[in-house]
Amino acid sequence: MPDQSAPAPDRAAIEERIALGDRSLREHTARGTIINAAFSVGLAGLGLLRQLIIAALLTASEFGLWGVIFFSATALIFLLDVGLSDKFVQQAERDQEAAFQKAFTINLVWRLGFFLISLATLPLFAELYGRPEIVVPGMVLSLAVIGSALQSPLWIFYREMRFARQRALHSIDPVVGLVVTAILGAAGAGYWSLIIGGVVGIWASGIVALVACPYPLRWRFERRLFGEYFSFSWPIVLASASGVAMVQLAIIVGEDTVGLAGIGAIGLAAQVGRFAERVDQIVTQTVYPAICAVRDRTDLLFEAFVKSNRLALMWGMPFGLALVLFAPDLVEYVFGAKWDIAVGLLQLFGAMAALSQIAFNWMAFFLATGNTKPLAVNLGLQLVTFAAVAVPLMFSDGLTGYGIGMACVLIVDLCVRAYFLTRLFSGFQMLRHTVRAIAPSVPAVAAVLAMRLVEGGGERTLGLAVAELVLYAAVTVVATWLTERALIREVLGYLRGRAKTPQPA
Repeated sequence: MPDQSAPAPDRAAIEERIALGDRSLREHTARGTIINAAFSVGLAGLGLLRQLIIAALLTASEFGLWGVIFFSATALIFLLDVGLSDKFVQQAERDQEAAFQKAFTINLVWRLGFFLISLATLPLFAELYGRPEIVVPGMVLSLAVIGSALQSPLWIFYREMRFARQRALHSIDPVVGLVVTAILGAAGAGYWSLIIGGVVGIWASGIVALVACPYPLRWRFERRLFGEYFSFSWPIVLASASGVAMVQLAIIVGEDTVGLAGIGAIGLAAQVGRFAERVDQIVTQTVYPAICAVRDRTDLLFEAFVKSNRLALMWGMPFGLALVLFAPDLVEYVFGAKWDIAVGLLQLFGAMAALSQIAFNWMAFFLATGNTKPLAVNLGLQLVTFAAVAVPLMFSDGLTGYGIGMACVLIVDLCVRAYFLTRLFSGFQMLRHTVRAIAPSVPAVAAVLAMRLVEGGGERTLGLAVAELVLYAAVTVVATWLTERALIREVLGYLRGRAKTPQPA
């Protein structure tokens, strides 16, 4: 949401990319955020419900085996996640029909290749893990890769910021996946419920996306364009490879140090912790097409960066800290005693999720400017840190060592973000940004801790936990309003189409 006090970007140039209608870019972006929030928060809730259902129906060992199957089938996921959709949104070709057909061709070829590689490597991972039973379910799960290629038409609506259409089509995947997974899980299908539900959901969404595509599908392969996409994507490939390598190291080492139950605890903590990132993703996905349209204006990029971060932190920071406070209650009253092993990790991942919200969407701004190399540097350093710290500690201290190692990885991540952001934005101050992010959550945490002090360590009940959670939420809302009311009013003004000139970021 650019500052109205700055010179406005060329509207005609923006309208060639974005379906603004009679709104300004600020108003369109703000409305898009609400649309994405309405869909994404609801779908994130469905995703969390899916995990709760499975956690209740599966044992820790079954959940751990599912993790082994998933990461074996997607072991080379870095070959799949190469930023093709980001590049399509960033490009500015005159003939968008041809541009989409070329991008779709590259994506289809890429995913077919990944599918074949996945099938070929599954027996190798089965031998590595000593679990031949993962081969067949892994092959079935790999079919999702082909189905995901059919979702490419969603890129068109995303680039044009037609979020309602895009999100409605995208929601078919998680909704269908949840229904199928829940039915099969209740029927006793075990980890197969996750596999079949995931594949069916992705294929259903892909087929509907093809029907809704505004352009005819044609085979268009250009070597020059392939080179252009490769130049944009190779750092993303390396970054993704580093992330996958960390997961594989955790599984391989975890088999020897914490067992399947421990791997299941790691997976559960990571998935619940990632729920804090949902709003991050909403904001990032909304502003990315807009910042691509104004990527030559550093002043507008900086304001969009600061304000989008502040908006997402209103959710991410409180959620992460709430997980620290209420993880034992979550396990006792929701997941069940079989997940007691995961309490400490849930709390640690909650704290990490809260801190990881700081400057969370920095990568989107480097993607928009075409400079993707910092992504590779960041994930590469994280991999080195994980191998040097987390792996040895897992052998010596099990899950505790894994948690300490992951905390060190997060510290490296935050330092790299600060380094590159100060080079992109001369006015960025990481410490000030961090203090502002944490401030609204301090009174809420203090209120809960004070309430527990008054309780004096008495018997813990579900009613007491709910009362503390309500208190935490109420204090958070009040503190957020007091510290960020100017920004909230500004965003509401954009939604009403009559925002006043905003205060400096």
